[in-house]
Amino acid sequence: MSARVVEVQVRAIVPTSGGCAVFVGNEDKVFVFFVDQSVGTAIAMSMQGTQPERPLTHDLIARILRALGAKIEKVIINALKGGTFFGRLILSEENELQQKRMIEVDARPSDCVAMAVQQRAAIFVSLDVWDKVEDMSEVLRRMQENGPQAEESDDKEEP
Repeated sequence: MSARVVEVQVRAIVPTSGGCAVFVGNEDKVFVFFVDQSVGTAIAMSMQGTQPERPLTHDLIARILRALGAKIEKVIINALKGGTFFGRLILSEENELQQKRMIEVDARPSDCVAMAVQQRAAIFVSLDVWDKVEDMSEVLRRMQENGPQAEESDDKEEP
């Protein structure tokens, strides 16, 4: 990993009318990106330790990786272009001769985060992205204190 990065965690998942807002960050800064409902649910279930009745897509991928002797080492949200985030899954694979190989795969950040949470892998953001995103720490703090409706009511004008 040659680029400088910042380690982050999923701080909150908030349902929206079009899916879920995923708040990611650390003590210094929090930013948000939006995912579809199914990925938001998968992330939330993994965070809560809830097992689905049948494997979801991310569960299937994890099982395939395990069967191949691979695991997720870390994920990186590595680019932000035109309002779209980009991510990388960093996998390790070890063969029967104990030779370890690192594999880097392009992936949607939503899938990266879902798999990292599920596999307890580290989540990183490149400094380039970190410097571009708006700090949403205060928004998240208010939402946690007052609930998601607080943000909606702050935006409405009084009659």
